[in-house]
Amino acid sequence: MDILLGLVGKDYVMTVSDRSQARSIVVFKHDEDKIFQLDDHIVMATAGPQGDRANFAEYIQRNIQLYKYRNDLSLTTKGAANFTRTELATFLRKSPYQVNLLMGGYDEKTGPSLYYMDYMASMHKMDYAAHGYGSYFSFSTLDKFYKKNMTLEEGKEVMMKCIKTIHKRFLVHCPKFICKIVTKDGVKEIEL
Repeated sequence: MDILLGLVGKDYVMTVSDRSQARSIVVFKHDEDKIFQLDDHIVMATAGPQGDRANFAEYIQRNIQLYKYRNDLSLTTKGAANFTRTELATFLRKSPYQVNLLMGGYDEKTGPSLYYMDYMASMHKMDYAAHGYGSYFSFSTLDKFYKKNMTLEEGKEVMMKCIKTIHKRFLVHCPKFICKIVTKDGVKEIEL
């Protein structure tokens, strides 16, 4: 029942995730952080079964750090997204991970970017994206209110509208959400 939301603003990328960890009909906790920081300027929001989600995210996180140490060079957001997509495709043929991802980052040359990936290893660069059951309710809100070059306050307002719609219309209660933004200054968690 994971919910991931993301959008690209004027000089930032915003990712939002619910904080529930559940399996079947049981909710284990409401303080799970599903948004992993891969680098100083890249985050990856993850959805899927807890084991697959945590293992795959940590695998990607460690390999991106290893690349940085070996080459004395950080991957761009596009490079990290392509590496992640390749790994998803490789595992799809061996022992697949059932993870859906939103990867956002900020690069000095290209600015903010957001990549949508699913468990079948398809990838697309998008201005806004959503995964999970919450996407059924939030895409209409994002379609209506998203515009290019939004300020941070406008982006927060759109995300709050998405969360309010999910709270109002979704059968399953998701009480808490976490929001992280990536700017030229790095990654930080913000309140919505």
